[in-house]
Amino acid sequence: MSSSVMTEPSETISHEGISPMKKRVAYLPITLFSIVMGLAGLAIAWEKSFQESQLAHGISLSIGIFATALFIILLGAYGWKTLRHTHEVRAELHHPMRLNFFPTISVNMLLLSVFWQSIPVLAMTLWSAGMLLQLALTLYVMSSWLNHSHFTIEHVNPGWFIPVVGNIVVPINGIYFGYEELSWFFFSVGLLFWLVLLTIVMHRLLFHDQLAFRLTPTYFILLAPPSIGFISYTGLIGGLDNGARLLYYCALFWAMLLGCNAMRFWRVPFFISSWAFSFPLAALSIATIKMAELSQQPCLTWLARLLVILLSVIVSWLVLRTVQAARQGKICTPE
Repeated sequence: MSSSVMTEPSETISHEGISPMKKRVAYLPITLFSIVMGLAGLAIAWEKSFQESQLAHGISLSIGIFATALFIILLGAYGWKTLRHTHEVRAELHHPMRLNFFPTISVNMLLLSVFWQSIPVLAMTLWSAGMLLQLALTLYVMSSWLNHSHFTIEHVNPGWFIPVVGNIVVPINGIYFGYEELSWFFFSVGLLFWLVLLTIVMHRLLFHDQLAFRLTPTYFILLAPPSIGFISYTGLIGGLDNGARLLYYCALFWAMLLGCNAMRFWRVPFFISSWAFSFPLAALSIATIKMAELSQQPCLTWLARLLVILLSVIVSWLVLRTVQAARQGKICTPE
């Protein structure tokens, strides 16, 4: 997800004499990993929301395989960029916005681990690698925040939730594999710093200039922390209590608030940042079906299915527009 405040990285390298394809790799943005988050979330949402449907299972499997393949391709491409264009990667690591998207790599591992639960070895491998990388990236990003010399309040946006809230994804499979205390550790870190950042982000949104036009879709990221928090928390306690209700209904309220501003989002043209619509909505869909199971409220089951259908339409549009942008050479270009 990019922003108008994102200028071309200060540390760049000369690309004279380099083929167009290699130039594209040099400008491959870390934000592309958010696409995998949306696809993985959609795959899990289809599986959870229509558990008795073989058709839904097939759709979920197809999307999950595609998300996994795309993750491997992006990981390989970004690894190549790291080896051949180190200065460009270093520039992203010092960028006030793109820095916060490095943990999407670990979050993708954790989400794919949830999707591939039916293959325990693969799921455990993905979860272990994702958990360790998430911890390392959280420490790195937060250290950068504490030691920065160029961040301002105008740089803050909902994308800043990603590094800390990614920790809340760890318990989803952490409990499944029996790591209860480790899961509580990650949940505590994610929940505490979500609340801290929520205050800062709301201050930014209410009392400073509006977000840049292309960052408007990141408002949907506000849905993700309480939705994922609800899923992880109910897994940790093994049921539904008032704390879980607080998280779920907070997420539901955010969805209503965003829905009231639907025309504002409708008018935004496509950017890679538009993928911010996908994963938070998937998280809410999964949280809703879990809330329906725990509260025995059939209306929530239907709400979850409506959300999954809406999510499918949005992701289909995002995939189409992303392919069009790629063909037009609008992705992997200097900003």
